[in-house]
Amino acid sequence: MAQDTTSPASDAAIDRGTETSIEQRETEGLSQGQIVRRRFFRHRAALVAMFVLGFIIVLAFTSVGVTLWGLRIPGWWQYTWDQIPPIENGGQPTLSLLPEFLGGAGISFGNHPFGQDEVGRDIFAVVMRGAQQSIMVMVIAGVVASFIGVVIGAVSGYYGKATDAVLMRFTDVVITIPLIVIGSVLGHAFGSLGAAVLGVVIGLFAWTTMARLVRGEFLTLREREFVDAARVSGARDRRIIFRHILPNAVGVIVVNATLLMAGAILLESALSYLGFGVQSPDTSLGKIVSDNQAAFSTRPWLFWWPGIFIIAIALCVNFIGDGLRDAFDPRQKKMPSERAMARAAKASGHAPVDVDTTASTDAPSVTVAGEAVYTGDVVNYHDARPEEPGDGQHSPLDPER
Repeated sequence: MAQDTTSPASDAAIDRGTETSIEQRETEGLSQGQIVRRRFFRHRAALVAMFVLGFIIVLAFTSVGVTLWGLRIPGWWQYTWDQIPPIENGGQPTLSLLPEFLGGAGISFGNHPFGQDEVGRDIFAVVMRGAQQSIMVMVIAGVVASFIGVVIGAVSGYYGKATDAVLMRFTDVVITIPLIVIGSVLGHAFGSLGAAVLGVVIGLFAWTTMARLVRGEFLTLREREFVDAARVSGARDRRIIFRHILPNAVGVIVVNATLLMAGAILLESALSYLGFGVQSPDTSLGKIVSDNQAAFSTRPWLFWWPGIFIIAIALCVNFIGDGLRDAFDPRQKKMPSERAMARAAKASGHAPVDVDTTASTDAPSVTVAGEAVYTGDVVNYHDARPEEPGDGQHSPLDPER
């Protein structure tokens, strides 16, 4: 049996030193961007979410084509969202994923894999068009809200005093008004103008959280030495804000921007469901659910597909935000494996001290790095020599003597 004779405090110190050396070797010679990219790619959930979201975006914008301001680019799917083909299979989905040897109809998509509504429109084409509009609202609202929040938060946090007081009181006023109420009023007025206008309207009132977070970062960063050096060298305030301080706050900005996008698509779906979002003849994921709510008990597949896409897009954006948060946070560290810790400890010269009591004799031995340095009764060790006169630091049974 082996017993470690080192103290717990020294073991913890060695472990911390080993973890630090492993992390330093992994990031040696890499720029900050490369370190962030490597940490993000290690986040499996964020990586999977990024591929799933990319697949949804490509599928939505290539299947039924894109129509913007009268310009139409056709897609590869045989129907568009406004066509009314003859009803097949009673309007039920023709998608089949169960093989024949398991008792199914075989793997096939058919002409209407998501089914048809009561008038015959292909639900796959309608859902793809709704996903296009919802994604467009999500991206535009996130960009507009992030831009406004970053500018207001940066100016407020950098200048402080009266400027900070005025901008933060204005932010408090916007926060007190429920976003769903503002979105309902403005969505009813501007929803008929298209998803792009609706995204801008949502972004104009969704920036408050971003502004507060950026302000907090600037209040901390403006007192750092590199800001004082830039100010002494004659740099203008605009250059200090956008070239020196803002890059150091990019982590908070990117993470909160992803959360804004996830909230924007949920808000758009809620507004469209209430009738205040995207208006006919266009559609969105929330509007699809609203248009078919009367058929919930007879044709539930009309709710499955838009609901699945809403949940999938929101979850993917949230997972990507989690991955970006872990990548930009310097306090997030990956625990190395025991094998990596052992290799690092051996390379740094830290050798564990073991007491070997598995020998065939009754006398155990102390080994350091595999080499025997003492053999004898370690537990019941006794120094038979008499105590030296005037030696008050050692006891007769102290093996250190």
